[in-house]
Amino acid sequence: MQLHGVDFTSAPSRRKGIVIASGIVDGAVVRLQQMQTLIDFTSFEQWLRQDGPWLAGFDLPFSLPRELLEQLGWPLEWAALMQHMQTLSRADLRAHCKAFCGARPAGRKFAHRATDIPAGSSPSMKWVNPPVAFMLHAGAPRLLEAGVSLPGMHVADPDRIALEAYPGMVARSITRLSYKSDQRARQTPQRHDAREQILTALEQGATPWQISMNVGDWRDAIVQDGSGDLLDAVLCLMLAAWSWQRRDQAFGLPAFDALEGWIAGCDVKK
Repeated sequence: MQLHGVDFTSAPSRRKGIVIASGIVDGAVVRLQQMQTLIDFTSFEQWLRQDGPWLAGFDLPFSLPRELLEQLGWPLEWAALMQHMQTLSRADLRAHCKAFCGARPAGRKFAHRATDIPAGSSPSMKWVNPPVAFMLHAGAPRLLEAGVSLPGMHVADPDRIALEAYPGMVARSITRLSYKSDQRARQTPQRHDAREQILTALEQGATPWQISMNVGDWRDAIVQDGSGDLLDAVLCLMLAAWSWQRRDQAFGLPAFDALEGWIAGCDVKK
């Protein structure tokens, strides 16, 4: 099975693209075969439509919290929700989320999906620092349009499987130190050392997911990439492999709300 880890951005460009780490399970090791960067959504859409079989872990939220959707009166079925999202501009989505937050007390501004707490991820309705709502808006409807299957959420092509992955969850199981920044001035030696620590743990299988990675000739590039995009894609690839190993157990996913989605591997004890 071809496996992929996808570090997504809501505004791909030559400066910062969608980074994809591709590999296979080779015995007890995940072997990184290729890394590529897509600089626009057209190439991403074409990539999604490549023939299977493949399974990919995507670093983007697949849905919004049920609490928010019920209050807004938006569709409560995933495919219909994604179709509705396609009718909204980014500014529309931000306005709806901001109005929801504005009506709530301090400390409870954002609604959360059930998966956000155990994964430690930002609310998928958050539009700043980081703007994950814009990643959802740009990415998840394209998964629907491409006809891929989302286990537990949406049945389509069984040979092209998409799972939500969150690299920060894996990184924090290794170190709480910051390991990346898109600002060159903040790409410090300390962040370099944190990336080295994270990658070494991945290579040794020294994470709660207990999967060893062999990144081969890509190692130096991954450590030297101050943005962390290459490392994040590799972290997503590891979660994709963990899920593939559990394909006969619902890809390792627990029972979850099919509207909200679930982050692969986030119920693993850390």
